[in-house]
Amino acid sequence: MNSMTGYGYKETVVDGTQVSVEIRSVNSRFMDLNVNIPSYLNSLEARIRSLVTESIARGKIDLSIRVRDLNSTATVTADPKAAKMYYDAISQIADAIGLQKENIPLSLVVGQEGVLNVSHDYDAEVYWNKINGILGEVLAQFVSDRKREGENLKADLLAKLDVLDSCAAFFKEWQPKMEEKFRTQIEGRFRELLGDHADENRIMEETAAMLVKYTINEEIIRLASHLKALRKEFLENPVPGKRIDFICQEANREINTIGSKNQFTEVGAMVIKAKDALENIREQSKNVE
Repeated sequence: MNSMTGYGYKETVVDGTQVSVEIRSVNSRFMDLNVNIPSYLNSLEARIRSLVTESIARGKIDLSIRVRDLNSTATVTADPKAAKMYYDAISQIADAIGLQKENIPLSLVVGQEGVLNVSHDYDAEVYWNKINGILGEVLAQFVSDRKREGENLKADLLAKLDVLDSCAAFFKEWQPKMEEKFRTQIEGRFRELLGDHADENRIMEETAAMLVKYTINEEIIRLASHLKALRKEFLENPVPGKRIDFICQEANREINTIGSKNQFTEVGAMVIKAKDALENIREQSKNVE
């Protein structure tokens, strides 16, 4: 079991290039991967995404990769014609405002667009060879961080599930008492309505038929099945997040039905306890991959 929150980072120098990789994630119902890389490495994005999704199934993930060549390979060229055009135009402005041409700084001219052109020879494959290994290390660090937090989540979820198991056992123990109370109430109501015309056999038949509507036996069986399924998800499914939420909805339905049929204070208190534990599990499942 993995948490959906995690972090990984590394910065190092590879063959004269400084490379930094940072990845972080928060909760999300789906896989939402945002890759932030220099524009000249856009051709590598598909490979980067593939590498990330091999290790991660769910979460809102932000991946940032920065590269900087320490030994610049840039080529700088000048356009003298463009420089002269800018200089002449700036000189006209200087004359208009009474400024001496000698006071026009060179930086004002060379800073204009097109006067100096900087070009780089970027080979994406060369950069991929520098990035790939570091990205793999950071992903391993990131997955380890999510797994560590996931183990803490698992321990908490199993503790809440133990509470639910004890509640289910309590409901099963109290089922005969609940049915006996229903039976007494139903029989009493029949006798009250029929008076001297009461037929004991008929009362027993009608009571048994109505008791089927009020018994919690089926709810107890289904609840136990849902709790067993939850435990299996916690222990065996590496990415149980979505399944946990679905099973919790089904278990909540059974607990609500038990609560609606209950007439005992003790059972009512246990229903509240079970719903509280189940809600905690549902909330925690939002953090689980």
